[in-house]
Amino acid sequence: MNAALVIIFAFLLLSLYLGLQARKGKDMNLEQWTVGGRGFGTMFVFLLMAGEIYTTFTFLGGSGWAYGKGGSTFYIIAYGCLAYVLSYWMLPNVWKYAKEHRLMSQSDFFARKYDSPILGVLVALVGVVALIPYLVLQLKGLGIIVSQASYGTISPTAAIWIGVLAVTIYVMISGIHGSAWTAVVKDIMILVVAVFLGIYLPFHYYGGIQPMFEAVEQAKPGFLALPDKGMSVSWFISTVLLTALGFYMWPHTFGSIYSAKSANVFRKNAIVLPIYQLILLFVFFVGFTAILQVPGLEGSDADLALLKLSVKTFDPWVVGLIGAAGLLTAMVPGSMILMTASTLLVKNVYQVFAPSATDEQVAKLAKYLVPVIALVSLYVTFRGGDTIVALLLMGYSLVTQLFPSFLFSLWKQNFITKQGAFAGILAGVATVAYITLSSSSIGTLFPSLPQAVQDLNVGIVALIINMVVTVVVSWIPFHTVSTNERKQVM
Repeated sequence: MNAALVIIFAFLLLSLYLGLQARKGKDMNLEQWTVGGRGFGTMFVFLLMAGEIYTTFTFLGGSGWAYGKGGSTFYIIAYGCLAYVLSYWMLPNVWKYAKEHRLMSQSDFFARKYDSPILGVLVALVGVVALIPYLVLQLKGLGIIVSQASYGTISPTAAIWIGVLAVTIYVMISGIHGSAWTAVVKDIMILVVAVFLGIYLPFHYYGGIQPMFEAVEQAKPGFLALPDKGMSVSWFISTVLLTALGFYMWPHTFGSIYSAKSANVFRKNAIVLPIYQLILLFVFFVGFTAILQVPGLEGSDADLALLKLSVKTFDPWVVGLIGAAGLLTAMVPGSMILMTASTLLVKNVYQVFAPSATDEQVAKLAKYLVPVIALVSLYVTFRGGDTIVALLLMGYSLVTQLFPSFLFSLWKQNFITKQGAFAGILAGVATVAYITLSSSSIGTLFPSLPQAVQDLNVGIVALIINMVVTVVVSWIPFHTVSTNERKQVM
């Protein structure tokens, strides 16, 4: 057994230990299991949200896209910063409302705001469908990381099974507490590893960051700029907008808002998180470095860029630390996704149709559902072949369809009805589903449109349809009532 594998398994056991220890002294009812008793301070909420945001996508997808897509990769930097600005105003309001009404999931928020349990069911189902590709993203990343960092000693399939087993155990036992404590180790590791790799590798191979960019530009002219077609300027802008609006619409991220002990936690985090976003630059530098050092990675293999370059450059023990950091970037968000998906299905779908179920029964069923969701995700993982970023963008297109109804719900005078919210979300999701399943794009559907329109992210198009349907369906009954009232007055 090589040194890399020993280090990776040591951190796996450490994460499992922390996850199990986190439940000590706590009565794991549904509130403790899902939102930590609403007692997390600024640091824990920061680590928890960073744990959900900086995932295998950060570790592998960011470097993979820098390697394979070039300039288009920088959309990742832009959307996070915009989302944090929005969070300064949005999240405190969500937290206050959730505390006042004792909410435990994202669907609870929609169901309560619009006084519609059926809308809550729809939101829950959309959330779970979007979470599956996000969880698959983590599992794919986990398999890649452990397999590559162990020099092929552990196959991706075996690595995924081992990781899922560990995460499932501590999620069932400790819930969000286990995720929070594991996130502490993960954030320290990813900060050190990403910054080290992003500085060391460009200097080691090129003598600096600027010479690295110059070498890439010389070898692949125009690669670092946005292309005229495809991932063009209009794609960049629409994708940044889509992902910024959908940033906090992920059910596990939305639900973690409830875990804070005060609204001020989010204002502090909104100040710090944009700085933390700069870590992504160092990950990009690794991908750009790999272009000329490990050439020939095509398609989904581009996600291997960081690890293949690390194996080429460092001794096994260093590769082991890199692999351990990558492992934790999969386990923390993976645990949150498993817990959130099971809570949504039981509390916001099952309990709606079985209202006699007690909170104790709901909590128990939610925990039992964790391994079921894990198995479904494993099935999808072993069947799919999309790149990590492609999986993430598909999920974003779905969850962003919740944003219009969410935004209107924050207004003091919300004119959107529950029928309008339901119809809008359904229309947006149906649009995403059709275009995704048919492998279509705006360009293939409407080839006569200007190139800038053809390149728009499909999620934005679905979002526009969503908003139009939401407003029109809400306006029709409102307009009818207003007309009748005017007649009565006359």
